[in-house]
Amino acid sequence: MSELWTTAGAAVWGALAGGLLPRAAYRFSVPLKDDPEDDASAEAEGWRRECPSGHPLRGWLGPARCATCGPYDSPRTPYVLLTALLAVLLALATGPRPELAAWLLLAPVWVLAAAVDVRVRRLPDPLTWGLGAAAPALLGVAALVPEHAGQWTTALLGAVALGAAILVLHLLNPAGMGYGDAKLAVGLGAVLGWYGWDTVLLGAFAGFALGAVYGGVAAVVLRSGRGTTIAFGPFLIGGAVLGVLVGAWTA
Repeated sequence: MSELWTTAGAAVWGALAGGLLPRAAYRFSVPLKDDPEDDASAEAEGWRRECPSGHPLRGWLGPARCATCGPYDSPRTPYVLLTALLAVLLALATGPRPELAAWLLLAPVWVLAAAVDVRVRRLPDPLTWGLGAAAPALLGVAALVPEHAGQWTTALLGAVALGAAILVLHLLNPAGMGYGDAKLAVGLGAVLGWYGWDTVLLGAFAGFALGAVYGGVAAVVLRSGRGTTIAFGPFLIGGAVLGVLVGAWTA
C-alpha cells in the first residue's frame, strides 16, 4: 500500500511540477548568437524578459501566458505528461526510499533542460550549474536518512568523472560536444554515481547509444549530413534516467 501511495503522490507531483515549466522553457530558450555584442541586453543574459509582443514577463514558473496578449508559447500538456510519467517511473523503480525525494525534485529540471536544448541547441548555465550543485546536495541529505540505497561518496566521484570525461570530448571535438553538455554531465554523474560505477557506465553508454541511434535515423529519414548538429543534452539526460531506473530497481 505504501508503494501505491508513493507512486500516486509522484504522479501528482510530476503533473503539478510539469505544469509550471512552460514559462521557464520560453524564457530560457534564447539561441546563441554569432556575435554576442549584437544581442539585446536581456537576451545577452541568457533569458528573455519579454513576450513576443514586447510585454514584460514576470516570474519563472507557470504557463507561457502574457497578462496582456494571452498565450505566447507551448501549452502545458506535454510538460505535464512527460514530467508525470518520469516521476512515476522513478517512484516505481526506487520505492519509498529517501533518494526518491531527490529524483522527484530533479526530474522537472531534467525535463526543462532537455526542452530548452531541443529548442535552441543550448543548455543555460543556471540549469546546468544548478543541477551540478543540487544533485550532490540533495543526495547528501538522502545519505543521512536511514534505508537509503546509495553512496554519497560515489555520487561525488561520479560527478567529477562524468563531467571530466565529457569535457575532454568537448575539447577534442567542440563541434560535436558542447561545453554545456560537460556542465550538465556533472549533475548527471552525481545521480548515476549514487548507485555505483556500474550505473555510471550504464548511464553514459545509454546516452551515447541513444544519440547514435537518433543520428542514424536522422541521416536516413531526414537526410541530415555529417555537419548537422543535434541537441545532445536530452540524450545524456535520457541515458542518466535509464541508468538511475536500473540502478534503483536493482539496489
